Amino acid sequence: MADRESRDDVAALVKERADIVQIIGECVELKRSGVRFLGRCPFHGEKTPSFSVHAGQQFYHCFGCGESGDVFSFMMKYHNLDFPSALKELAKRYQIELPERRPSKEEEQRIQKSQLLFAVNDKCATIFCRYLQDAPGARVARDYLSKRGVNSEILTRYRIGYAPAVEEVGWNFLGSRLGKEELPTAVEAGLLVEKEQGGSYDRFRDRILFPIADISGRICGFGGRIVGEGQPKYLNSPESPVFIKGKLLLGLFQQKEYIRRQNHAILVEGNFDLISLVAHGCNNVAAPLGTALTPEQLRLLKRFAEKVTLLFDGDDAGRKAAVRAVPLFLAEQIPGRVAFLPAEHDPDTFVREKGLVELNKLLDQSIALPEFALAQMTDKHGLTLDGKSKILEELKPLIAAAASPLQRSLFIAHFAEKLGLTVDQLGGNLERAAGPIVLPQAKTVHRARAEQAVPLAMAQRQLVEFMILQPKYFFRLAEGGLRACLAGGVGEILFLQMESLLTANPQAEPEELLTVLPEGGERSLVAELLLRAPVHASERDENTSSEEIADLLLYLRKDKLKKQSEELMLRIEQAEKSGDHHLLQDMLVEKVEITRKLHDESV
Repeated sequence: MADRESRDDVAALVKERADIVQIIGECVELKRSGVRFLGRCPFHGEKTPSFSVHAGQQFYHCFGCGESGDVFSFMMKYHNLDFPSALKELAKRYQIELPERRPSKEEEQRIQKSQLLFAVNDKCATIFCRYLQDAPGARVARDYLSKRGVNSEILTRYRIGYAPAVEEVGWNFLGSRLGKEELPTAVEAGLLVEKEQGGSYDRFRDRILFPIADISGRICGFGGRIVGEGQPKYLNSPESPVFIKGKLLLGLFQQKEYIRRQNHAILVEGNFDLISLVAHGCNNVAAPLGTALTPEQLRLLKRFAEKVTLLFDGDDAGRKAAVRAVPLFLAEQIPGRVAFLPAEHDPDTFVREKGLVELNKLLDQSIALPEFALAQMTDKHGLTLDGKSKILEELKPLIAAAASPLQRSLFIAHFAEKLGLTVDQLGGNLERAAGPIVLPQAKTVHRARAEQAVPLAMAQRQLVEFMILQPKYFFRLAEGGLRACLAGGVGEILFLQMESLLTANPQAEPEELLTVLPEGGERSLVAELLLRAPVHASERDENTSSEEIADLLLYLRKDKLKKQSEELMLRIEQAEKSGDHHLLQDMLVEKVEITRKLHDESV
């Protein structure tokens, strides 16, 4: 492949060759319906097929959840890949060579080190797993797991193992089973600890071990729960180039498909809490690694689910942990909820004693995290004048964490009502911490979302449809005043996206607009237009398109004249009030000329 051929060129070639119906058909049962294919959406549960795949235009759209995109979007969403990985996978499938940039020496060393760490971790996971299954010295661990309801299927799925006690195998169980060249890597991975006088010894001893995988299934590290006496009760691998606790979630690799299908993740705090829930049929669950929840962990979950519920112990520590999580959820725009267990239970004991039905009832009673945080503050400080002042101080970091001015304004309006304050009183007090805030009027907060963008009039919709389906005429329409005609609504947003897309790639096809639009009304509108289009833009009759562009340009000229006329009428009224007869005479002449042009069909 020539050096000058860019990755963008290859991406376009891959997209051209890829059969989106075949790619999606391997994951979704599709049936032909006219020129399209229909199936049940893989991104949300549904009984009636509303997932449409258009072969000619090479894109998909779900009328149920609004998910849409091209073949790359599907690969990324369904298989949880980033764009380079999706491109690589499709290029390999269609035998298209990718131009590779040679990694630097430092990058090569870093990649090689990571590969060695993953390989040693994987080998050690197998060693621990086999020992748990077969060794007489692991009987106590097998009995412990059996008592906690962990069956063989769970053991296999999670590759759970056992690091034997020193009394059984000595201090060098693991090191004696690794090659000499693997020992330094095992030390770096934290599986072995170097001794001052030379040599090494096992870090994990008499512990049930949970291998911790990344989203691709590579073993990054281990979490160990002691079986006999000793401290600490839980011990994780130390951090390494491949094991960063704040960026991993136990169980996410194994449970991600269940989480994606339910569009809902449940987060628990302990390893056995997770395993026990899965063993009892609660599959959409994951767990942080013994640390406070992090933004990176929430971003991981966002790839699979829109909703997250924290399932925490009902003690003081659990409630404080839930409050600490609120700013993270607000910043990531995830509608987090929290459910608390009875005082005498953790998730493991609760589901083993009461079963899945009662667990689901408990989860159904979860409350929104911001609501919970405010209730905690109210219980703590009361609603006296002094109490409200303290609540306002504690609300500041929560409001400041909100991801957008609109989100902040919605919370302020809601909290103001709860605290018996006006929006201005609460907003003014919080503005210093949260930045400029758009304050809705009390009782009108629910209209805020609807008033963000002006809906399209019929003529504007025709302009938007032509602009999207006929991108080769875009800049002619732009010169004719298209943006001004669409100003203030969803049409202007789409205009700016089209302008950016076509400036970067003048040959961009209409469906490529879906790949740059975020989820929301704009993307749904574009998907609807593309699905309704009888033929691809390039297949339309040239004469028909020429007639349409002429009509649309005429409409734009007249729209511009109408706006000039309306503006002029306001100025005429002002001139009449001020008694400026000379200026009034000039404007009346101008008004006559604009009116003449408006009635001239050739304008």
